Formats: sequence, structure tokens, C-alpha cells
Amino acid sequence: MAFEISKSFNILEQSLHYRKIRQDMIASNITNADTPYYRPKDIRFEEALQEEVDKKFNLQTSRKLKLAQTEPGHLAGFEDTEGGKPVVFYRDGHLARNDGNSVDIDVETTEMAKNNIAYNATIQALRKNIDIFKAVIDSSKNI
Repeated sequence: MAFEISKSFNILEQSLHYRKIRQDMIASNITNADTPYYRPKDIRFEEALQEEVDKKFNLQTSRKLKLAQTEPGHLAGFEDTEGGKPVVFYRDGHLARNDGNSVDIDVETTEMAKNNIAYNATIQALRKNIDIFKAVIDSSKNI
């Protein structure tokens, strides 16, 4: 059994990892702003993290719509096996230029700034988590 500082520590650690991947994707989008027919990519990992939070804290915040079975002979339906994994998608919706590129520098820099703020907030939360653990260890020396 591995030692766990707190229930939220691993979730914060995963969040940092996904934020770094997202930062790299956004940087790649900005780098390819002049590449013909390039479509900007992004990652959606909030649902994956929410599933981890639900498992860790025994919460039931699933947003999945369950299929109603009105007869015992009805099939149960398709179960999503992708649960817990982040989703990479193309961020479309912006007009493509004449060369087919749909990267919007304003959108990319805004998303990069938002991701950077969230990354720094996650680091602060991890530091606070570690500081609390250190305080417990330090106070237990005096007992």
C-alpha cells in the first residue's frame, strides 16, 4: 500500500500534468499559426479529473444519462470505456483563412494565459497541501 499525503494530492498532481500537456498544445498551435490547413488542438481533461475526484471522495456527480430499461429484456446500452481519460479535440469554430489555417492568435494567447493561471493555482494548492503535512510532522515532534 502506497503512502498518500492526502486524497487531493494525486488529483492535483494529475492536474499539473494535464495543464502542462495543454500548455504544450497551445504553444504548438501558436507555432503553427502560419502552417497551411492547420487546425488548432486542445485537451479537455476536467471530466477525467472530476471522475477521479468522484472516486476518491465517493461522490456521485456523474453527468452521464442512464438509459431507461422499461422491460427486463431490454439491452443495457453501450457503456463508455473511455472514462478517466482526457479528450483531445480540434478547436474549430473560427473562420479559416485563405490558406485553410484556423488558428486565432488572440484565442490561443488567452487560453495560454488562462491555463498558466490555473497551473500556478494548482502549484500553490500543492504547496499548501505539503505545508500542512509538514506542520503535522513538526508538531508531532513536540509530543
